[in-house]
Amino acid sequence: MADEQNQPAPHAGDPIADRRKKLHRLTEEFGIDPFGQRIDGLVTLADARGLFDANADAATKAPGFAAAADQRPLVRVAGRIVLHRDIGKLVFLTLRDHTGDIQVGVSAKAVDEKSIKLAKIADLGDIAVAYGRLGTTKTGEITVWAETAKGAEPGVPAFTIATKSLAPPPEKWHGLQDPELRYRKRYVDLYVNPDVMATFVKRSRIVKRIRDFLTTPPADLGAGFIEVETPMMQPVAGGAAARPFTTHHNALDIGLFLRIAPELYLKRLLVGGIPRVFEINRNFRNEGLSQRHNPEFTMLELYQAFGDYHAMMAITERLIHAVAMEVVGAATLPFGDLTIDYTLPFPRVKYHEVFEAVNGFASSDHDRLLALARSLHIENAAAKDHDVLLSEVWEHTVEPKLDPSRPTFVIDYPAAICPLTKRKADNPAVAERFELYVAGMELANAYTELNDPDTQLANFQQQLAGQKEEESMAKMDMDFVDALRVGMPPAGGLGVGIDRLVMLMTNSRSIRDVILFPLMRPVE
Repeated sequence: MADEQNQPAPHAGDPIADRRKKLHRLTEEFGIDPFGQRIDGLVTLADARGLFDANADAATKAPGFAAAADQRPLVRVAGRIVLHRDIGKLVFLTLRDHTGDIQVGVSAKAVDEKSIKLAKIADLGDIAVAYGRLGTTKTGEITVWAETAKGAEPGVPAFTIATKSLAPPPEKWHGLQDPELRYRKRYVDLYVNPDVMATFVKRSRIVKRIRDFLTTPPADLGAGFIEVETPMMQPVAGGAAARPFTTHHNALDIGLFLRIAPELYLKRLLVGGIPRVFEINRNFRNEGLSQRHNPEFTMLELYQAFGDYHAMMAITERLIHAVAMEVVGAATLPFGDLTIDYTLPFPRVKYHEVFEAVNGFASSDHDRLLALARSLHIENAAAKDHDVLLSEVWEHTVEPKLDPSRPTFVIDYPAAICPLTKRKADNPAVAERFELYVAGMELANAYTELNDPDTQLANFQQQLAGQKEEESMAKMDMDFVDALRVGMPPAGGLGVGIDRLVMLMTNSRSIRDVILFPLMRPVE
């Protein structure tokens, strides 16, 4: 190869050097491209296994039915080699793709000389292609028996190496065990650990099911939603209280923020006349990492004209139940040591009532709230607004007491901590908001949306008071206020954390296990 002279000198027992020798053999001895070419007609390994008919296979082995062997299905399959056994004139290989594994048998009696030689020099990790009939071994294992015989398509090799792997797989094929190494080398993790592949295939199915549910919801939930895309780079960071990432656009010479939420843009679309709208996309928050937090994460946000937070509860529980039943296949699912019951309806508890039940005093009792906050070592407790302090104490005392085995709606939050939310007509101190908790995690957040421009402006002004320039919403989005002045219909809005939902549906305890490439500190 062009830069072979820059490679380190090979030495005895060097697996990488051995692979490079085989790379040259593929070109010079076998005349094939070691990095492959287009191949049509491939079927997934799961589909190949599905084509196998045990009864038909038995018939081919019965006395007097030898001709029936030609009736067994012919398939062309491809996958990464994860097992290799050379027993002389017969080579067994196990191929793996995103749907599972299948065994390939390459017999010198059934294939051309080139195919058997390629099967013998193949390494673990190589991507191989086999063509042959489905059958079984003496032990009953479904096998693609490679063949170069009458009936095979012209020019189709019985066995070939489509891509030569120059990097040996993890030692003894025991898989990657170190979590940090798995996240850094996800391209190895996916093919070495089938459970990891299954998680991300299921994630894709979950997102598809969400889209299908929203675009064609059950009839009793009304018309379908329209999917849109809103800006990732925004001149004003709004829609949530979080620290944003900043960037700079050179041509316009302006500072921009990676969005922390799409909320204010989606609401503009309600103003414009789209009555039901949703987006599934990335948000970015310049904050810490944990088992439940990644700075780049995926959210579903939707808005429904003439809805409210009760309508959002109906959508939320039906959506999550549909995902559990249709993607995972059950309403009761494991999550670590828990068994979570997604049976409808989900329980509802009121914020202030559950606070009093857990702590033994009314949420309005500031003296007792302050005393409890100090006992919990909450910083600057005395200087904080009552409802802000209440929220922090609530997180310490109430959240851990919510039933982790049942999705629970906590409704009717203090209005002072909900600047984008409509207040109850009969109690302006309470906002029409809910958060959905499952297994101790906040999974969803929803409001009856505030659409009064004067109240929204006043709330923004109060929220911005004392904020530093680098903090979220430190600049007011006056264009959004102008949009509300044009007139936004009454509405309900909902946000659901997709990564956390996938965690729950796949029994994954860390958010990094459901994000293909989580943020990592660079290797020095």
